[in-house]
Amino acid sequence: MYFEAEIKNGRYKVDVTEGRHQWKISIQKENESWVHHEILKSDYRRSESYFSFLFKGVSYMMDVVGKDTQYTVFTRNSFRNVKIFNDEMLLHESLKRGGGFGGDMELKSGMPGKIIEIFVKVGDVIKANKPLLIMEAMKMENEMRATADVKIKEICIKQGDSVESGALLLKFEKP
Repeated sequence: MYFEAEIKNGRYKVDVTEGRHQWKISIQKENESWVHHEILKSDYRRSESYFSFLFKGVSYMMDVVGKDTQYTVFTRNSFRNVKIFNDEMLLHESLKRGGGFGGDMELKSGMPGKIIEIFVKVGDVIKANKPLLIMEAMKMENEMRATADVKIKEICIKQGDSVESGALLLKFEKP
């Protein structure tokens, strides 16, 4: 499961994979490297309104209350407000920004999807707001557009490819 979270004006990417005996949790704070953790299922307990787990030998008890995108988390005697961006919200945010997940010189997928059509080829000079490709995500065809004038340096996908969230789609250079 992939999502993004905002806490005290910090933005984090979070990827959680459930295995047979543990959860693998990868967290990336904005502009920093990914950090990887594991929480064993044997170290996790859940009750009606809270859950507890051991992490690096320290016991945590958490209570989470909220809905939609706004949550309040109580742990270690303090409250934290967390805003969660799920796949649908990330898609809408990506489309508002022209699909620009990643730096100015690359386009990354904001969520899992399938590449339907690619409008550019290596060497093309594309003006801002012109279409680059169409990606199907959440049963909708979404047109990804250039956020600035760019020259296509590399195309990392092909029509029909299924891509994961965060997959590199295109690389750009200054025209």
